[in-house]
Amino acid sequence: MIDQLQFTENRYLEIEKELSDPEIAGNAAAYTALMKEYKNLSSIVEKFREHKNAILREEEARQILAEKPDAEMKELAELELAEAKEIREKSLEELKILLIPKDPNDDKNVIMEIRAGAGGEEAALFSSVLYRMYSMYAQAMGWKSEIIDVNETELGGFKEISFLIDGEGAYSKLKYESGVHRVQRVPETESQGRIQTSTVTVAVLPEAEEVEVEINPQDLEIDTHRASGAGGQHINKTDSAIRILHKPTGIVVECQDERSQLKNKEKAMKVLRSKIYQMEAEKQNAEISNARKTQIGTGDRSERIRTYNYQQGRVTDHRIGFTLYSLDAVLNGRLDELVEALSTADRMKKLESGEF
Repeated sequence: MIDQLQFTENRYLEIEKELSDPEIAGNAAAYTALMKEYKNLSSIVEKFREHKNAILREEEARQILAEKPDAEMKELAELELAEAKEIREKSLEELKILLIPKDPNDDKNVIMEIRAGAGGEEAALFSSVLYRMYSMYAQAMGWKSEIIDVNETELGGFKEISFLIDGEGAYSKLKYESGVHRVQRVPETESQGRIQTSTVTVAVLPEAEEVEVEINPQDLEIDTHRASGAGGQHINKTDSAIRILHKPTGIVVECQDERSQLKNKEKAMKVLRSKIYQMEAEKQNAEISNARKTQIGTGDRSERIRTYNYQQGRVTDHRIGFTLYSLDAVLNGRLDELVEALSTADRMKKLESGEF
């Protein structure tokens, strides 16, 4: 592990020299790639230097104690030794976490899909609640969100909605949201005051770049039609809505949010690329025996991951047994505690598996 850390620091120093090279500075693509690598290594190098400094402090303190100093100097040296040891041990544990292989998709934007499950209109209404929750979280993080496609109900719920969240590290924060979200509350449509349990499915896809997924235009079947709103009423008098079928995989995507057919096609292609990318990633993960044992669930859409109980003001994430009694805050986009708890649990699982 120490050899790996030293190699990382050496690479960090190499990049520093390369970044000062005028030729590199004049090459935008090369400079951006190096800066990204430099930034990714900086936290590891900083912690490694702290670790090495603590070791030196320990050695110096031990040397002083070996010389049998007077009582006052001995007390200071013992305090220094204890403090340096604590820093060394703590920094070593933090380095183990920092060395866990980073998910290559963590820095990407995400495409999220929310679909009403069991519960009819109540599930559709809760879909709109979850969309609002993620939109408010994105806003708090300084990210941008943009609807790709939406199928509304008469009461303002969503049978399904897909949207893009554009922001640095969006996938690293939101990837744990994939799965079945369960709500327990008295529905707005219920006059008897009875609690109903409904479900909503959330899928989170890393946005794929064109260079990552090659799509042959001949493999696409593209249809246009008029966009429609709740109850089938037309919200557009032109054939601007786009439906794309990717024949080799059978994946179908639709977009009708924009009035421009071209813009709808661009958005639909983003979703298609991301779905193909995710399909390939899942195939690769299935080939790795420990892929599902060393991480918190991030992709199984059939897995019940969370319950929102209105009567108790409770949110429980079942994967890690984590409960918050701050339902209103969570539904208003304050997801930080949940995100951090899931991220920490994921890192701990990987540490236990020796994945560093």
